[in-house]
Amino acid sequence: MATIGLVPSTVVASTAIRAPAPAALTRASNRQPPHARRLLDLGRRAPAMDALRVSGAAEPLLRPAAAGGHPRLRVRTRAQQGDGGAAAEGDAAFSWAPVVLPFLFPALGGLLFGYDIGATSGATISVQSPDLSGTDWFSLSSLQLGLVASGSLYGALGGSLLAYRIADFLGRRIELVTAAALYILGALVTGFAPNFVALIIGRVLYGIGIGLAMHGAPLYIAETSPSQIRGTLISLKELFIVLGILLGYLVGSLEIDNVGGWRYMFGFSAPLAAIMAIGMWTLPSSPRWLLLRAVQGKASLEDNKKKAIQALRTLRGRTASEKVLADDVDDTIVSIKAAYAGQEAEGNVWDVFEGASLKAFTIGGGLVLFQQVNRVFYIMLLQYFRLLDSQLHQMLPK
Repeated sequence: MATIGLVPSTVVASTAIRAPAPAALTRASNRQPPHARRLLDLGRRAPAMDALRVSGAAEPLLRPAAAGGHPRLRVRTRAQQGDGGAAAEGDAAFSWAPVVLPFLFPALGGLLFGYDIGATSGATISVQSPDLSGTDWFSLSSLQLGLVASGSLYGALGGSLLAYRIADFLGRRIELVTAAALYILGALVTGFAPNFVALIIGRVLYGIGIGLAMHGAPLYIAETSPSQIRGTLISLKELFIVLGILLGYLVGSLEIDNVGGWRYMFGFSAPLAAIMAIGMWTLPSSPRWLLLRAVQGKASLEDNKKKAIQALRTLRGRTASEKVLADDVDDTIVSIKAAYAGQEAEGNVWDVFEGASLKAFTIGGGLVLFQQVNRVFYIMLLQYFRLLDSQLHQMLPK
């Protein structure tokens, strides 16, 4: 059987084909143009190509497909496919069933973020209404109303800074469980707030959960999803944020005319956060995080390799072979070690503002900044006009 690995162009020159072409093939190929003759020779010689010799560091790039090598480094020649001449084999197929829950539960963190944006618009109107607030502290100043609307954003800022320090220690799964717990706590404190101070405390707690969830969710999805659909799933997480905004406006429209409706608007997120917490608790840890801890010397390599294989078996389904799972784990270890190669000490935040990292930070941060500025601006503008309309109706004589 002929096996051709995915070989860089600099390696091809060092390969040697050990079996010569038959004489009849040589005479036939001499009648072809030079470029066609080279292609014809390569196709006709495939049955005789039993090996490609590669020397030096490039040898690990060649893995025999017949021996069950990694699916990304494997193609089949016509000789391997037989007389049928099937096309080259691509990435191994994956099952959708095991992918759904490891995506859905982290994505609920984005849904709850969007829900807060949408629900806050109606809640700020309800909480300051003399008839519908259901409190005796409904008369809020502009500053107090602004704190109600932006309290979760201040909390999200703090949660993002906190995630930078504790994310690798906690792991993606525990980080998302913690975020869900903060979502629940913030929603309940806000929904049952007896006074304005408790309301703001609840809003900040909810915001810290947003900061942790928006850090952990894309990491967990990226590190656990199959490579074929990884980008799609991360993009769908953004869709969940928009769906959350829609859900927030929907709940707000249903509760806006009820006494104390703002409590239900804020408290509605607690059951959703409970589903997220239970779901994340049942999911395995990120295999890449387990291996990262081992490479950093903070855990046993052999023990974490076993845990990573077990986690991959759960995430990929029971049909995945032990060989494929072990190869995935080995490849992940190689990529992590390559990322740490040449680093004598752990990096710090100031490295972001040096060299090539500064350009990447400017581009990536700029995209996120303008996306958020535009979205928050229009939401705040809509909220401003709704508040203005409500206040005008109260001022006009009846």
